[in-house]
Amino acid sequence: MKNTELLEKTIQFVKDKLKDAEGGHDWFHIERVWKNSKLIAKNEDVNHEIVELGALLHDIADAKFHEGDETVGPKVAREFLKDNNVEEEIISHVENIIKYISFKNGDTSHIFDSKELQVVRDADRLDAIGAIGIARAFNYGGFKNRALYDPEIEPKLNQTKEEYKKSKAPTINHFYEKLLLLKDKMHTDSAKEIAEKRHQFMEDFLEQFYGEWNGER
Repeated sequence: MKNTELLEKTIQFVKDKLKDAEGGHDWFHIERVWKNSKLIAKNEDVNHEIVELGALLHDIADAKFHEGDETVGPKVAREFLKDNNVEEEIISHVENIIKYISFKNGDTSHIFDSKELQVVRDADRLDAIGAIGIARAFNYGGFKNRALYDPEIEPKLNQTKEEYKKSKAPTINHFYEKLLLLKDKMHTDSAKEIAEKRHQFMEDFLEQFYGEWNGER
């Protein structure tokens, strides 16, 4: 199967799978990560087919919507790629991108690492910060019926993976527990440059938010 045909099939597969997904993890999130991945990959020595397939399939079955089960996404991706006669080397690489892309699975160089994973992870992290990152955070917080902010509940830094997954903290806490940390976790020069501006936007938002909360603005 030609690369373009496989990508077209993958896009349609993802659109169908995520047609009822929560707004921060829907097809449009996938599309943004895919576009960012292609942009970043232009400056990296990578297998572009693996980057694109990894980006398109990275959230095909996000664990947070499958009772925390992290095996669903890789399994769904493998079945789809196998059904489309993709070679095992590519399937395995895409599986590993899905397994190790997440924030709490990010420090996995001792288990698996590749430039392709770094590109897709950077692209995914870019979509978690800046204006869209803010919108996604509050959209998910609303989806989970979480408070916007509670001054009595302090952010918990250095959470374990299990604590992070089980957290029901207000959405503002998520900025300190994850979003504001992402700028310094980018791998590629392209992503680092983009992240600077998006990070500053979040800092400015928080300053405005607290000012309004406290009746100062």
